[in-house]
Amino acid sequence: MKCPVCAAADTRVLDSREIHDGRAIRRRRNCRRCMFRFSTYEEMELLDIIVKKRDGHEEEYSREKLEGGILRSLEKLPTTPAKVNGLIHRIERDIAVKAKVVSREDAPPRREIESRIIGEIVMKALKRFDAVAYLRFASVYQSFQDLGAFQKALLELNIGKKQKVAAR
Repeated sequence: MKCPVCAAADTRVLDSREIHDGRAIRRRRNCRRCMFRFSTYEEMELLDIIVKKRDGHEEEYSREKLEGGILRSLEKLPTTPAKVNGLIHRIERDIAVKAKVVSREDAPPRREIESRIIGEIVMKALKRFDAVAYLRFASVYQSFQDLGAFQKALLELNIGKKQKVAAR
């Protein structure tokens, strides 16, 4: 890791600790040349998954796209960056579990997941996280065409909450 001040490659790790419930590591470093201290963060990244879109084309998994959709659904709702980050990590973990290894004769094996499955994972996670965010995301993802579709989603959400309360 290069020093951000003098760009020397000779830095030393002083301290490492897990953060975000063990999903990331914070390392405290010291540059041996200029003695500047700085921190670096390491997080798991899902780079090796191909997303198969509804129209048949494929693209690499993008955390930025996932994060953007979730942040739009949570806009102006009371939450913290730590909670949102935890939500995204849980969703990515579920995506990694659901991705399947696909072997092809003319290419090495790769991990794939359908965009539809990612949408279902996100909706399930948002439903548990925040009802308003779930409805916002569902209205875009499921392309609600009229008020009836929105009311149906709201009714299903209310029925689920009543069942949870009755189970307690």
